[in-house]
Amino acid sequence: MVEPIPAELEGRIVPYLIVEGASDAIDFYQRAFGAEERVRMPMPDGRIGHAEIVIGGAYLYLADPPEEQAGYPKSPGALGGTTLLLHRYVEDVDVVVEQARLAGATVVRPPSDEFYGDRAAVVEDPFGHLWSIHTHVRDVSPEEMEQAMSEMASGGDG
Repeated sequence: MVEPIPAELEGRIVPYLIVEGASDAIDFYQRAFGAEERVRMPMPDGRIGHAEIVIGGAYLYLADPPEEQAGYPKSPGALGGTTLLLHRYVEDVDVVVEQARLAGATVVRPPSDEFYGDRAAVVEDPFGHLWSIHTHVRDVSPEEMEQAMSEMASGGDG
């Protein structure tokens, strides 16, 4: 019997990135984030019609922009930016950010310890997608978080 939902995707939402240069993006994600390529469906012109990769257990689909096909978003280049932030927890944010930088990412916000208990950074991949990379470094109580946000709102160091 055919299962209506593939077992590995049960309960998951899979981001689907439209990437100008999807084949190069797959190579970048392998170098920067250790992506495992699962599926690649090239079109006759060599562009990618559909691909699937896994990064740290998370599935990500991607494709080159389709030719004005209804129901598909535009690439960040066509929009002049992206509308999403891909958020990922890792063992060591500093190591992953440096690995991404060496692979060609731009560090938008370098790793820093944040008031909410994470060491966090943001990198932009060469295709215009933003990645928020985090390592949880300490537990913060709701009261501590509220105090820090209050101090930030009032212009304190927080």
